[in-house]
Amino acid sequence: TAILRRFLTGAEFRKFVLTTRRRFCRQISISMIRRTQIKKVLCVAEKNDAAKGIAELMSNGRSRRREGLSVYNKIYEYEYNLFGQNVTICMTSVSGHLLALEFKAHFQKWHSCNPVMLFDAEVEKYCPDNFVQIKRTLEREVRQCQALVIWTDCDREGENIGYEIIDVCKDVKPNIQVFRARFSEITPNSIRRACESLTEPDINVSDAVEVRQELDLRIGAAFTRFQTLRLQKIFPGSLSNQLISYGSCQFPTLGFVVERFKAIQAFIPETFFKIKVVHEPSEEESVEFGWKRHRLFNHTACLVLYQMCMENPMATVISVTTKPKSKWRPLPLDTVELEKLASRKLKIGAKETMKIAEKLYTQGFISYPRTETNMFPKNLNLVPLVEQQRQDNEWGPFARRILESGGPTPRNGNKSDQAHPPIHPSKYTNNLQGNERRLYEFIVRHFLACCSKDAEGQEMTVEIDIAKERFSASGLTIIARNYLEVYPYDKWYNKVIPLYAPDTTFQPTAIEMVEGQTSPPQLLTEADLISLMEKHGIGTDATHAEHIETIKSRMYVGLTTDQRFLPGELGMGLVEGYNSMGYEMSKPDLRAELEADLKLVSEGRKDKASVLRHHVAKYKAVFIESVKKAKKLDEALSSYLGEAQEFTEQEEQELEMPLPVRKCLQCSRDMVLKKKKDNTGKFLSCLGYPACKAVVWFPDVVLEVSRDDSICPTCRPHPVHMLRFKFKRGSLPPGMPLEFVGCIGGCDDTLREVLNLKYLHGGGESRTQVNCSSAFSQSNHPRPNPVLQSRPDNRPSSPRPRAVSSRLPPPTSAATWLSHLPSCTQNDAVVCNCGQDALLLTVRKEGPNQGRQFYKCSTGGCKFFLWADQPNDQHGPAGSRGHGLPPPRPSLGLGSAPQHRPGNRGSGIDGGETMCHCNEPAVTRTVMKDGPNKGRMFHTCGKPRDQQCGFFQWVDENVAPESGYTTVGSSHEHSKKWAGGTKTGASSSKAAAPKRQRTCGICHQPGHTCTTCPQGR
Repeated sequence: TAILRRFLTGAEFRKFVLTTRRRFCRQISISMIRRTQIKKVLCVAEKNDAAKGIAELMSNGRSRRREGLSVYNKIYEYEYNLFGQNVTICMTSVSGHLLALEFKAHFQKWHSCNPVMLFDAEVEKYCPDNFVQIKRTLEREVRQCQALVIWTDCDREGENIGYEIIDVCKDVKPNIQVFRARFSEITPNSIRRACESLTEPDINVSDAVEVRQELDLRIGAAFTRFQTLRLQKIFPGSLSNQLISYGSCQFPTLGFVVERFKAIQAFIPETFFKIKVVHEPSEEESVEFGWKRHRLFNHTACLVLYQMCMENPMATVISVTTKPKSKWRPLPLDTVELEKLASRKLKIGAKETMKIAEKLYTQGFISYPRTETNMFPKNLNLVPLVEQQRQDNEWGPFARRILESGGPTPRNGNKSDQAHPPIHPSKYTNNLQGNERRLYEFIVRHFLACCSKDAEGQEMTVEIDIAKERFSASGLTIIARNYLEVYPYDKWYNKVIPLYAPDTTFQPTAIEMVEGQTSPPQLLTEADLISLMEKHGIGTDATHAEHIETIKSRMYVGLTTDQRFLPGELGMGLVEGYNSMGYEMSKPDLRAELEADLKLVSEGRKDKASVLRHHVAKYKAVFIESVKKAKKLDEALSSYLGEAQEFTEQEEQELEMPLPVRKCLQCSRDMVLKKKKDNTGKFLSCLGYPACKAVVWFPDVVLEVSRDDSICPTCRPHPVHMLRFKFKRGSLPPGMPLEFVGCIGGCDDTLREVLNLKYLHGGGESRTQVNCSSAFSQSNHPRPNPVLQSRPDNRPSSPRPRAVSSRLPPPTSAATWLSHLPSCTQNDAVVCNCGQDALLLTVRKEGPNQGRQFYKCSTGGCKFFLWADQPNDQHGPAGSRGHGLPPPRPSLGLGSAPQHRPGNRGSGIDGGETMCHCNEPAVTRTVMKDGPNKGRMFHTCGKPRDQQCGFFQWVDENVAPESGYTTVGSSHEHSKKWAGGTKTGASSSKAAAPKRQRTCGICHQPGHTCTTCPQGR
């Protein structure tokens, strides 16, 4: 290892180690197979035709066919010598990808969430209904087999399909041995070599496909939903039934078409002038001499030179040169060249070309048609391939001449994917018809041409002088046509000119000054478009045709009569709209970077997860900004589709697609921040309005509120985003920051008090009364319902400001937000022996149980005790454990009431002093400002204001926990019940605040509870 490291670079050393490890693992696997005496092997190809062809070759035509559970995928059985022993082969197939990627069910409906959530939504693999029978066939067959051999196509998609097959089979038989057959054509020699050199599947190549699939799903779904839902409403006359899809490959492809069209539109022709000289030595001969200056755009300058030539028109031959001229034979055929040449020479579209090529491959007539290689490997014997073609009446004589003149000598390119050779014929046939015959003939002729010699000729160039202006003419004499004899798709003609001798003179037949105009570029052909896609790294050789077909089917582009691409109005508007936002999404840069990263993943040089994270984050940022600037998209399209639809303010806000804060507990739609009608602030509203009237109103003391990216770890259903608040100066007690991030999910006690939110059951047509307790309950009194508030139809746009109350009895955690759901039962609470809801406490004392939670009697009367982490069956008659308790949420900004920390002692601990965050004694002050808290005392940091740590605590909430225990919540209602209701330390010297009379959680009137409230019935 040390020696290798001295002579190899880091990348070379890693590649060596990886290759050696793979070879070693392969040898180990094969030896293990031999020891276990395999009797039956399951082989799986990518398509039924491939399975049939491979089985035919391996069995020498003696395979036994039986039906699978899928009528389209047969099973072929035969005996074969594999792993050095005779085994029974069971060959079957899938039909392309067996599994598909989709969002989890609650994200699949278009209105289920804001599209931006699709960048982070959970995805899962599933088997589509039409492939379930194929999956069941694999599961049934693998049970009787001891080894699995993957015979899918040897490219990225084929490798990923192979891993889908492996996953399905290993779910049934986890210990089955897995091997990969590598082959490039379905011929006897190729199949035999594959069986003799079985390898392991390449997880890196499969991972590249996994990344591409997930990114295409997330990016495509998010942008497609955004575009379609918005533009269908804005242009109902034109787009009401139109799916306006987006793809990170199809949009750059569309961009190429639009860019060429706009270049033609912006083109301004210029007039140019040039001098032309014609010489006709005889009636049969005519030579046109071209001006060395080519052309001038200044009329006067050209006119002066022309007049000089006319004053002295005699031509003098300056030089006559002859040199050999060659027309190069074509390079070996790769996929991109096949698509381009078939489009140009045969007028067959790229999609149809690849469909035919796939069929010819599975029939064994040509090699694998998806390859990036344009050079034949040295170990590939081309002589037998040429010999096969000798029997044809049209190109057979040419094939014989190749063999007689030294054999095939192909001209090689410089690209190789290290997986497949260039496309070439693998078997002769003359039984094809239509485009299948035309494409097969083209592949054969191209192969023979590249194995032949270049065409040879002689070029003669004559240069003359007239009035010191130089002109020249060229002629060509073809000496040997060579490859042109079999390749009619290239043209090369003789051009005969008379013989001229140097230093001779002649009188030109005509000298003319001609005028012309520059011409714009032409619209793109399919071959031009494929060339641009390849040049800029958009898609792969296997997907170019698919992306082109997509933009045609979406009506983003159309075709002219001469089969050139013309952008449609929708395509033009989309590209112009996104470009005006400043994000050139129709440019190839974003996708080209992704394709480059996918290649690195397939080579094992980049990690799958990191590439996925990077590109999801990049496209998500672009998406969020695109939504903010969506009006630019409307404006661009309105110039093509007419005026945009007028909308109400409510509809405008919905079109803006604000980011979700949380899920509505009523209807499971997103709750978002919306502006009030008078623009005086925002409120939290359900997107299901008006069907769902769930709403949270903020008081006027809130100047600004916005969604923060941070997520509350406590509140459910996940995710519940934090909100960033800005309050009016003077509206909060001293020491509290005016700007902070908090959660309104129900877990932040202090924020709940500051906002004075009503915890009422939110909006249905009728209010459902629920009486359920939770593990967070403190007594058997009914608790008010959560933060959602019903929005009446006649609610004023700006709610009346409410006084900030310090006595509102709030729920202690997010669990109480959820406690109003009908699924709650009395069994969810832990009840002590007194019949009261038990308190949940945490051990703070140092020892083996520090940090462990437990339940105890809220009054201390029955001595009830229960560890919170005890299993349900150990709880005994004292009560049953309900749902698991969420962890306490870390405070952000204000957070919940201050929690005790090591070194920050509450009142009555270690001498009774209250310590601030600086670990110094806090000072006690009194609220002097008019308001509900006037006269109330609080603790704060004793340092000067500019040095304070931000510590704040009400005196009447600063109660000592018993023996170092503290509650999960921080409500002052809990504080009053510690240690049987007694207080110790500094705060015990102050009289307890008068207890507020309990009120109903529905009507807020004293004298009854929400269970007996007449309004709740």
